[in-house]
Amino acid sequence: MTTIKFSAAEMARMIDHTFLKSFGSPQDVERICVQAIQYNFVAICVHPGEIEASMCWLKGHPTLIAAVVGFPLGQNSTAVKEYEAKNAIQLGAEEIDMVINVRALQCANYELVNNEITAVVKACASGNAKSKVIIETCYLTVEQKITACRIASDAGTDFVKTSTGFGVAGANVEDVRLMKSHIRSGMGVKASGGIRDLKSAMEMIEAGATRLGTSSGVTIMEALKQQS
Repeated sequence: MTTIKFSAAEMARMIDHTFLKSFGSPQDVERICVQAIQYNFVAICVHPGEIEASMCWLKGHPTLIAAVVGFPLGQNSTAVKEYEAKNAIQLGAEEIDMVINVRALQCANYELVNNEITAVVKACASGNAKSKVIIETCYLTVEQKITACRIASDAGTDFVKTSTGFGVAGANVEDVRLMKSHIRSGMGVKASGGIRDLKSAMEMIEAGATRLGTSSGVTIMEALKQQS
């Protein structure tokens, strides 16, 4: 049972309205932008190839554009992730959601993980963009999750994020609580993957999430309105 109460406006400012499927049409991008304007979502989250179209649809509206980098597997080189982040920012992205090299973390190659996160954080800082680091919790042990959060926190990232939504599982409240307890003060936690209704959204927020990545933003908002 959740105890936190949110207005529709407050909830909207926590939702990254997401369209990251590998298939679809330009109308899908138009749809999420129109919905973002209607509900005043804090951001949309799209592939880099859809940044420019999103900018056209969101022109003049405060909803931010977040773009994914190294998505969804995280196996790109550090140089490629850095370039992809810089290019996305040049195209108009205001937030970057980067997938870490999960294999490197699992092999205790912490230097590589730190270097790639630091490179993307620096690229974001130079482009006045927020950085989010996706650690893909479903593939990690508790110790690895803690290590990833500490590396991301020390590197200066703005958010640590649970999941791509393309792994074997998405966000859960235990991981959100764990991540929240191992990052610096003022840093955000983005829960993403499997958040499809108001109940799951509220559970993530109560656990410590400050952003929600979901393609079900409209469903969540409509359910919240019905409660008010």
